[in-house]
Amino acid sequence: MFWYEEEVVRVEKELLRLDYLPETVFYGSSTFTLWETLYSDFQTLKPVNLGFGGSTLAACAWFFDRILAPVTSAKSIIIYAGDNDLGDGRQPEEVCLFYRQLISQIRNRFGNIPCSFVSIKPSLQRWEIIEQIKSANRLIRAEIEKDAFQHYIDIFPETLNEFGYPQEAFFEADGLHLSNAGYAVWKEVIGKEISLNN
Repeated sequence: MFWYEEEVVRVEKELLRLDYLPETVFYGSSTFTLWETLYSDFQTLKPVNLGFGGSTLAACAWFFDRILAPVTSAKSIIIYAGDNDLGDGRQPEEVCLFYRQLISQIRNRFGNIPCSFVSIKPSLQRWEIIEQIKSANRLIRAEIEKDAFQHYIDIFPETLNEFGYPQEAFFEADGLHLSNAGYAVWKEVIGKEISLNN
């Protein structure tokens, strides 16, 4: 996990720079890291963006004590990760195990704080593993449904076009990272779910 060190240090500094106590923590991979308007999009929720580039659910669990545990003011946690785990060749069952580990850490540290998991997105670049993505989402959703304080935010259908493929306009040229149009959809879907669950 040493290759994440530079990003983890950056995120630790991000938390220290805040001039308010954050209440909504966004934790996960570069989909959060690259969300340039996240702070203004969710301003009323007093957010902090603790996403770190390239992270996996495994890395989110590994760096929990350094990144997430110190946020003592947290009232809600939103997670997006798993995309890179599958891209690295891990199986859906492994991804679900890392999710369970992360939730266990959160429960031990924060008690029954509301946690929302944003479904692993279908993307143009990783379309060849779409069945693994669907399987991981199903497994994680089943875990979430066991806990009244967890919520599943299904971004999947909003990402597809009328033919059932990812909408190109929602992605950057690499076919993996979200464009401004993609983030606008995420803002709407996540915002709606947060208002329903809090």
